[in-house]
This record gives sequence, C-alpha cells and structure tokens, in this order.
Amino acid sequence: MTTHNTSVYLLSALALAVSQGICAQETTEQPTQPQANKGLETIVVTGVPRRTTIMASSVSVSSVSLSEIEVATPRSTAEAFRIIPGVRAESTGGEGNANIAVRGLPVASGGAKFLQLQEDGLPVMQFGDVSFGNADIFMRLDSTVQTVESVRGGSASTAASDAPGGIINLISKTGEEESGSVATTIGLDYDSLRTDFEYGTYLNDSVRFHVGGFIRQGEGPREAGYTANKGGQIKANITKEFDAGYVRLYYKHLDDQSIGYLPMPMYSDGSSIKGFDSQSDTPHSAQFLSTTRLDGNNQISRGDMRNGMNPKVNAIGFEAVFDLDNDWRIENRFRKSTIRGNFISLIPAEVGNASDIAASIAGSGATLNYATGGSQGQAYSDELAMRIHTFDVSINDFGSIVNDLKLTKELGDDTSLTFGYYASSQSISMSWLWNSYLMELKGDNAALLDVFAQNGDSFSDNGLYAYGTPYWGSDCCQRNYDTDYETRAPYVAFSTKFGDVSIDASARYDSGEARGNYAGAVTSSVDMNRDGTISIPEQNVAGIDISNPSIVNYDWNYTSYSVGANYQIDPSLAAFARISQGGRANADRLLFGKVAADGSVADEDAVDEVNQYEFGVKKRFDSLSVFATAFYAETEEQNFEATSQRFFDREYEAKGIELESTYFIDSWDFRGNLTWTDAEIAKDALTPEVVGNTPRRQADFIYSLMARYNFEQGAAGLSFIGTTDAYAQDNNDLKFDGYTQVNGFVSYDLSENLNLAFNVNNLFDTVGITEAEEGSVPANNIIRARAINGRTTSLTLKYLFN
Repeated sequence: MTTHNTSVYLLSALALAVSQGICAQETTEQPTQPQANKGLETIVVTGVPRRTTIMASSVSVSSVSLSEIEVATPRSTAEAFRIIPGVRAESTGGEGNANIAVRGLPVASGGAKFLQLQEDGLPVMQFGDVSFGNADIFMRLDSTVQTVESVRGGSASTAASDAPGGIINLISKTGEEESGSVATTIGLDYDSLRTDFEYGTYLNDSVRFHVGGFIRQGEGPREAGYTANKGGQIKANITKEFDAGYVRLYYKHLDDQSIGYLPMPMYSDGSSIKGFDSQSDTPHSAQFLSTTRLDGNNQISRGDMRNGMNPKVNAIGFEAVFDLDNDWRIENRFRKSTIRGNFISLIPAEVGNASDIAASIAGSGATLNYATGGSQGQAYSDELAMRIHTFDVSINDFGSIVNDLKLTKELGDDTSLTFGYYASSQSISMSWLWNSYLMELKGDNAALLDVFAQNGDSFSDNGLYAYGTPYWGSDCCQRNYDTDYETRAPYVAFSTKFGDVSIDASARYDSGEARGNYAGAVTSSVDMNRDGTISIPEQNVAGIDISNPSIVNYDWNYTSYSVGANYQIDPSLAAFARISQGGRANADRLLFGKVAADGSVADEDAVDEVNQYEFGVKKRFDSLSVFATAFYAETEEQNFEATSQRFFDREYEAKGIELESTYFIDSWDFRGNLTWTDAEIAKDALTPEVVGNTPRRQADFIYSLMARYNFEQGAAGLSFIGTTDAYAQDNNDLKFDGYTQVNGFVSYDLSENLNLAFNVNNLFDTVGITEAEEGSVPANNIIRARAINGRTTSLTLKYLFN
C-alpha cells in the first residue's frame, strides 16, 4: 500500500468536505415502524443508488433492528445473520470464521465469497473468502449497531465490487437522540462475562456523536480449559450537520481474542464419542497452550493457542453527503483500516486407531505414552487417538483503503442519474506456520501423546511429531503471502418512474491488479528446542522458502449490469423483476496452483461470473406483510480449500423461492422467512463425476421464525432456526439430518430504566451438523465435523439512560 494511494483517497475525501458548507438528511436514519405493513415503507440505503422504500424498490432487501435480533439470542455476529431471508450462515466456528452463502450460491471452500459484509456502507474485507481472513472475524455486533440491512440477489452486482450475491451492512447509531445504555451479560452454564455500553447525543444544535463498544472474557460455550475469549471493541463517530448535509468522522478499535472451532470428532449422525461431547467439547486443552515453529522469516518463535482468532483492527473513516445546487447530490465514504493479528486453532487431521497412527509414524510395533498431564510418561492404552494439525497463521497485514464517491443528478421528481467511482487497496500478507501433534481422544483437557519406535527411540517431542504437516504432504502448509490487490470501479445508475412503474438500470466496470510474492515450504535440520541435540522431529523442520519466492503479477477486469422494474399495482401490492450479471475477482486462493511462473493468471481463473434472474411480489395487509421472490442463478467458480488441498473449477445452477413475512396481532409480533433452493453442479473440469449432484451443505429448505409477546413490563419470545437435510460433500454420499434450533428469552423491566433478561440458546439441546471433512461414512463411523453448540443460558442486566 503506497503513500501515493493513501494521499489520493484522503484528498478526495477532504476536498468533498470543504467544497460546501451544506448538508442533507443523512442516509443512516431509520424510522420507527411499529406495524407490519409499515415495514415495507422503511427507507433502505444499502445496495441501492437512490434512497427508496422496500415497497417501491425492485430489490430484495431487509432491515432488521437490534431488538428483533435479540429475539434470536445470537452468540456471535454470524448467528444473527441466520434470521435474514435467503442467507445460509454456518456459524459454528465461534466468534468468526463462519461460512455464509446466499440463494444457492456455493461455498466451495470457506467464508463468504459471493456476499460482502459491510460496516456503514464500506466492506470490512474486499474479498470475503481470504484464507483464515473471513470478513466476520474482523467485525462484531454490539449495541453500537442501529440496524442490519441486507440485499440479496443481482442488484448487489453493481452496488459493490466482488459482491454479486448480496450485501449485509451493519449500520451504526449516530446520536440522533440523547440516549445510552450499559448492559452486563453473565453466562449461567458457561463461562462468559461481557459488558456492552453506548451513548449518543447532540453537543449543540448541529453536532452530535455516538460512542460505544464492549469488553468481555471467559472460556466460551465449549470446554476449552482456559480463558479462550478475551478482549473488546470501541467505536465512535461525530457528525456535523449543515443546512443541507452532514460530515461524519468515525473510528473503530477491535482487539478481541476468541476461540476458533474447527471440525472435531463425532459419529456420522452427530452423536458423541465416549469422552468427547460433540455439543460442548473441543480439542483445545489447558495441556496444549503453545507451539514452537519457524516464523515467516525462519526464526524460531512461539505460537500461543490462547490467541485463537485475534483480530487487531484500527480503522478511521470519513463520510459526507451534500445536496448541491441545480439538483445535484454528492456522497463520499472513505475508510483506512490497519488489520493484523493471529488465527490459531486445532483440527484433527485423522481420528483413528491409536496403534495404527503410531505405526504410521514410528513403524510396526510403535507405542504411545502420555506426554502431558497427570499420567505423563505412562503408556497410552485407549483404542482411539487423534493426529492434530495446528492451523497456525500469522496475519501480518490485512489492511485496506477504500473510497466510494457518488454524484447524483435529480432529473425531476421521479428520475435520477448517478455516477460513481469506487477504489480500494487490500493487502493480504500472512504466514502459515503449521505443526503436527498426537492427542488423546478426549474433550476435557486432552493430553498430548508421544510416540516411540519398537526399539524405544522417541519420534516426538512433548507430543509434537513433525514440524510441519507431512500427513498432508511435505510441501503443504508452510506458506508466506505478501500481496496487494488494487480495485477500481466506475459505475452508473439510472432510475425513473412511469406512473405506477419504477425502472432502474445500472452498470459497473471493475478492473484490478494483483502484485506481490509468495513462497512455499522448505525443510531443514534445526535444533528447535536448543538443547544441543537434533531429535527425530528436528531432522525435518518445515520453514518458508524465502530465498525462492514466486511472483504475483496479473490484472483482471469484468463488467456487471443489473436491470429491474417495480410495478405498484395498488398501495398494498407491488411486483418486481430483475436480470443481472455480476463478477467476483479471485485473490489469495489462486496462489500455489493457478499462478504461472511469470505471475500471470488465466482470465477464466481470475474472475468468476454470476448471472441471476429474479421475480418478486410484495403484499401488505393491516397487520401482515409478505415478500416472495423467485430466483435463478448460474455461477462460475475457481477456488481452493486449505483442509483438503483441492482446487475447484466448476459451474453451478440454483433456483428457488424466498419468502419473508411479518405479522402483528394484539400484543404478539411474528417475523419469519423460508427459502427453498434447488441447486446442482452443472459442470466440473476437475471432478466430472460430481456433475448433476447437489453442492455440499446446500439444503432444500432453510427457515427462521420468531415470535414475541409484549406485556406491560417486558417481553418474551421464541425463535426457531432450522434446515432440512444436506450433503456433507459434493459426492452426495454422507448426508446430515435436518434440525431446528429453538432459542428463547424473557425480558422484564425492574424499573423504568432497568431491565433484566434471561436468554437460552438451543433450548432443547438439539444436535445439528453444519459441515464435515468426510464425504462418506468411514469404517469406524467417526467424522470430523462442526456442530452447533449445545444449550447455553445467560442473564443480562441492562440500564438505560438519557
């Protein structure tokens, strides 16, 4: 990231700020809508070139308030996304590292490839599927958020770069009203203590501010054996209003250690293996808190398992919106983020017979002893054991600079023309520093195991049998990236109205360049523990081949368009249709296989395209609103998956229907959605035998239903979030059972400003698998999978002040 680029962005933003001492009604305001039929009149700002209501737009958009999210009692940011129509959020990775898909678009590897996560209208990460850099790792949902807006479908193709499937935008409070709160939440049956705070008000007639955040600590919902979640966030913004507009500055600091859950051992139906509870245990252990490895510069260093997913984010932003003379409007949003940190967790590379695993390392007749714990030095006699890999990644630089400049001309009451220019610079610099261990199959502070040859020679050091991951290949997983991705995107949008018909059309041209280098693994003999003796594991220590890096030097471009129309049949009924084509530039997942020796990348590998067609109907009654959308999508995809070390080269097709509804009756209010999807793999250049199969983890139905009863001194509610059966992998052999997770809450006002709330997540302790490494049931019936957490309950005391 160059100083020149930073200066260009800042000059653009500052020039806009001083160009006019005027301002307009700001875009983040959300009117209170107490009735169901008013929900379709909510003003939306995400993914649309011009502010409009849900009822009048030709876009599939939803706006969810914090109070509605609280009914679902989410334990992480991504869990809150499960109530959004059309969105499949596999939120079993902990506080971050969720896999998020929309309307049948695939999740061939991880993250949110075709969906962009935003804060206040700008992306958290330019690419939503960076290896060990999923965007949700670097954002937190807390009391500073006003609403969560989501756009699904093709209109997002021209509203943002690299987001053809949709956008989820967390919109912050900005101090429109003098109010604040302090809330402390205590885990009743799990170790967690968290305090949220926020306050906003006017400093004078034209200046207002909002500040808030959270701090927390605890073991988390699974038995880690140590304080696995520790840290917090603070966000602040200050707004200066003018006669016809505003200028806003904002700041965010996030430093939060949170445990990352990777696939763990369980039986193929999700039931627990003896000694390891699939709903409450994790391979993490108080007996395994550190790992020694060579860092990205091949220096001996230490990785701390307690860091988990540890994003360290500092972001400053600028936003200005002005109404100009002659019906012009100008908007500019700018953000500079510095992001670094760690991602370190444990994944069982193999779960199997202990003797067989020992023999694969030290030969026939090999034995295992406890390396740690109270039985240290004693023989290990259990039947099963785990071969563990540390997903140990140093996030050196994921920083970014983004700027979105938009100029709109009103050509009458119902017609507008918008010109925009988006620019971003995204760094992806990280080091993979993985090691291999042996561990007992146990969930409550499992011990590490040492392996010995038949003649008594030790083939491991305190549970570590390899510096690197030879089980996945000697050149697998010591890697270093140092790359930068520049994106430039001019765009144009036009909207008009002919009587009861609204028409909009937009186009966007994305171009970019990738520059940098990357290096793979090299092995050498290193005295890692500096005891003067080279042990067997120290004979082949994996490091980074920093003397022989490969270069990255390629460009890409693609054009997106979207055309839609909305017909207001009568004040309570509207229909819309849309056709769109979008794209998604590929980033770090092309490395180590898709980049040529000269740094170039084939055009078909650099960009994936998505074609989408939509038809929707919106209907409102006195107390009921219904929004139904039929969709069809064709998706091209190039991808790489770290755990399986596989590349993908595919085309997918998906069709379905998305339903969203709200209903109010007396003291009850209901909100629900259901999405039916029929998806298949249409083409596959690398594994043609899967053509015609259903993409992995794609269920026919996903759904969410929330019911809340409001009484004089509080409220009570239930939420039902579920999915039908889904295949674990693309070979369509192993299938997960569907499940419904029930959550509940009761909130009671102890006084006018003091509230006590009791929350239960997964009330009936339901077993639900979201992903697995295996595509078929192994002979021992043990798979490595991620499942939803078991039942957790919490108590929140909240004080409101103004």
